[in-house]
Amino acid sequence: MRISSAQYFSMNVETMSNQQAQLSQIYQQVSSGQSLTTPADNPLGAAQAVQLSSTAAALSQYTTNQSAALASLQAEDSTLSGVLSTLQSVNTLGIRASNGSLNDADRTAIAAQLTSLRDQLLTYANATDSAGNSLFSGFQNTAQAFTTDASGAVVYSGDNGTRTVQVTGSNQVATGDNGRAVFMSVGSTNAEPIAAGNSANTGTGVIGAVTVNDPTQVANADSYQISFSGSGSTLAYTITDTTTGVAGSPQAYTEGSNITLGGQTVAITGTPADGDNFTVKPANQAGTDVFANLNAMISALQQPVTGNTAAIANLQNSLNTGLSQLANTLGNVTAVQASVGGREQEVQALQTVTQTNSLQTQSNLSDLTSTDMVSAISKYTLQQAALQASQQAFVQIQNMSLFQYINN
Repeated sequence: MRISSAQYFSMNVETMSNQQAQLSQIYQQVSSGQSLTTPADNPLGAAQAVQLSSTAAALSQYTTNQSAALASLQAEDSTLSGVLSTLQSVNTLGIRASNGSLNDADRTAIAAQLTSLRDQLLTYANATDSAGNSLFSGFQNTAQAFTTDASGAVVYSGDNGTRTVQVTGSNQVATGDNGRAVFMSVGSTNAEPIAAGNSANTGTGVIGAVTVNDPTQVANADSYQISFSGSGSTLAYTITDTTTGVAGSPQAYTEGSNITLGGQTVAITGTPADGDNFTVKPANQAGTDVFANLNAMISALQQPVTGNTAAIANLQNSLNTGLSQLANTLGNVTAVQASVGGREQEVQALQTVTQTNSLQTQSNLSDLTSTDMVSAISKYTLQQAALQASQQAFVQIQNMSLFQYINN
């Protein structure tokens, strides 16, 4: 087969051009540190790299979300610790106020302390996170959760929403609790019924705390009224289930004896007057607003009662009711804080998993797209030597001709 000079030159130029292109590609991989710069370099690898890059971006976003969620939960956890401390102080003052040896001035001083604690509690209820978002206003995170109206009542201005954050592809975590759930509710379990005396009572009857003897009794969910009639040896009480409207028969009153209401009992001490009445209601129907309950205790303590036995009894009833409501609030806030702590632990565990997955994804992506320097430099040296050999061979061969052979 004869090869013309033109063909020979063309073949050699094409060979050296291909070698030069390969050398240039290897040089680019070495200089950039990337072995996969265009899909043409490795179509399958390019597809895998796109998928890994997408996974890495998602994991990075989840890492950011987890950090934000954890910061919000930690802010709420810290605030709830302050709330519990304040409520414990309120409970201590309420018990002290029940001391019968105190005078009106003493009780007025305690009322002032309770007012200060109520304001402190309101400050906690309007707390914000590091970004300035209200912790307890639900979805209304830019609004103040609680305000005080003209009458001095604390009003919730938020909503019932619960903010959540996507922390993994399949997990969302609540980053807060709305104010109604924290400060204006009681737990669905373990909340004690509330006993109260009518503020218009004129006798000396004082109702104590309710004891639940049979939690399975359906009737425990009903509200009851205990009404007194007669006086002296004829003093009797009638129990009315105000939920069903069914009234029982009058029963003789014995001071301190248990009065049965479904699966519950309650005792009344002192001597109620004709027309006096008391109520026992489930916790969720007996005033769950901690601010309203505090205001009622403060108002009762501000009233002078010295020398008035009926007023003293009414004060004691108000304090007993307030302390029972406070106990339910303490239980509710404790449960909310426990839930927050559980969510913190969940996010922290997910942070560890996400960090591990991110590192593995980055490693896989690096293995796929980064240049193996030892192999690439070896290839570069080999390709460079091959190109130089081709160039030298071409120079030598192009000088060969029949005329040069004859002349020699």
